[in-house]
Amino acid sequence: MVEYQIKRRGVTHIATLNAMLKVPRHEFVPDRQKPYAYEDRPLSIGNNQTISQPYIVGYMTAVVKPDKNDKILEIGTGSGYQAAVLAEIVASVYTIEIIPELGERAKLTFDRLGYKNINTYIGDGYSGWPSEAPFDAIIVTAAPEEIPPPLIEQLKEGGRLIIPVGPRHLVQSLILVTKKNGEIKKQTLFPVRFVPFTR
Repeated sequence: MVEYQIKRRGVTHIATLNAMLKVPRHEFVPDRQKPYAYEDRPLSIGNNQTISQPYIVGYMTAVVKPDKNDKILEIGTGSGYQAAVLAEIVASVYTIEIIPELGERAKLTFDRLGYKNINTYIGDGYSGWPSEAPFDAIIVTAAPEEIPPPLIEQLKEGGRLIIPVGPRHLVQSLILVTKKNGEIKKQTLFPVRFVPFTR
């Protein structure tokens, strides 16, 4: 999966590639989806939610340039796979899921696989996690129509935020936000299709 679906498509961040080699993606999908766990496509995880295709997980991880000492916020825990990939690289991951069933299931998976550096909160991710801010990077895995201002506020100086933005159930734009010297810059990367951001 990593060699043919991710590395050959331009993801070269070594820590990301190594993390994706370590994380067993099949552990994060329902039993009926396990035969397809390593195909490069999104899969249903129930509750009208999906686990993102491996390439997108790899790309979004690599583009925020995670480092071993970083604290990263994820909005949209879903299956927990993205958080697990991050946890293989950084010091601590804070992940928020609004659907209780998915959040609880992800927590059980983290515990079963031995991840000690993932902190899970069940609630609305629009406001981020103020008590733990600022964050070195923020990854959002559901698409709002506009970037939530609290997430930009909680980004550390020099930090990077990646987020899909656009209309519900239509094609969105993947946007990279950087904060440097107090200035916010936004770069549109490419079209994507994510589940809607739920409040």
